[in-house]
Amino acid sequence: MSQAAAMVGASRWGRCFVGPLFDVALIGGGLSVVAIPLLSSAPAMSVIDLGLLSAALLAANSAHFAASTVRLYTKPGALRDWPFVTCGLPLAVLATLTLCIAFSDRLGPHLYALAFTWSPFHYAAQAYGLSTMYCSRSGYRLEPRDRHLLYAACLLPFAYSFSSAAGVGLEWFVSADWLASPAVAPIRGAWVAALGVLTLAAPAALFTRLRSSNGAAPPWIVSVLILSNGLWWVIFPYFSAFAWATVFHGVQYLAIVFVFHARERRAAGSVASGPLLALRFYASCLALAYALFHALPIGYTALGFGYSESVLLVVAMINIHHFIVDRYIWRVRNDPRNAAVVGS
Repeated sequence: MSQAAAMVGASRWGRCFVGPLFDVALIGGGLSVVAIPLLSSAPAMSVIDLGLLSAALLAANSAHFAASTVRLYTKPGALRDWPFVTCGLPLAVLATLTLCIAFSDRLGPHLYALAFTWSPFHYAAQAYGLSTMYCSRSGYRLEPRDRHLLYAACLLPFAYSFSSAAGVGLEWFVSADWLASPAVAPIRGAWVAALGVLTLAAPAALFTRLRSSNGAAPPWIVSVLILSNGLWWVIFPYFSAFAWATVFHGVQYLAIVFVFHARERRAAGSVASGPLLALRFYASCLALAYALFHALPIGYTALGFGYSESVLLVVAMINIHHFIVDRYIWRVRNDPRNAAVVGS
């Protein structure tokens, strides 16, 4: 597709899949930016009970983890192209999970730390992937140096969370007592503060740099994508950020996966409407999410393992499986079906 053709229908936000409101609010993460002032206020938080948060986690976060698996097995040719990912990986994951639950006192903490250390990197990678997707879709050419700058801007929230989180990230590798020592704590504090400033400044700085070097502004949705991912980790403590960022990350993920699934099905000859295809896909995600996050821990409990460690480690392992699967199902360069949706 030529640059001129790609720019047809593109607004300053970029060439949208559905429309500026849908793309910017849901895929771009704009909704999460609007929600931050509300969720960071004590009066608002006091009316959000555990039941509401649990429902939101099932509807958005748990469903989005399941969505990667549903998409994997509904992609044409997946079993042929990725035999290990579709057949071998689930068995390896289940075996590793069982081993970690059986030896939860020794292996459990490391599985937990791996999942919670990897999560912010996964969010950063998604922000980068979506940003490059919108640039390509909007006819905005990214030179190699531009891609490096964009990737660095997207990684800043991961660097911030890795450096500041308690019990995971840096503290998984280095003793928390040593990091809290008088000689090291001020250095770590200054480093974390600098990363926080860079994370918040990166969207505007990158936008200005790209506009100056390329003679044209990148799609505005790119700045929203980077900002929405960075704000949560800097404004909230790590685990508070993780709880809420995962909900909005799940919404973002589900929005884009619905678009891809529906357009692929329509291209393959389905006569069902896009919304109906998305609804069917979402129903499958909810059913699988309930089985994975609720039924699977109960199954381990029935085998004699503790319920708390079963729940925690099941969640950690589902995260890790999701991260691995995503590296396959979202490839554009070597997947003509994904490339067709990006250019459609």
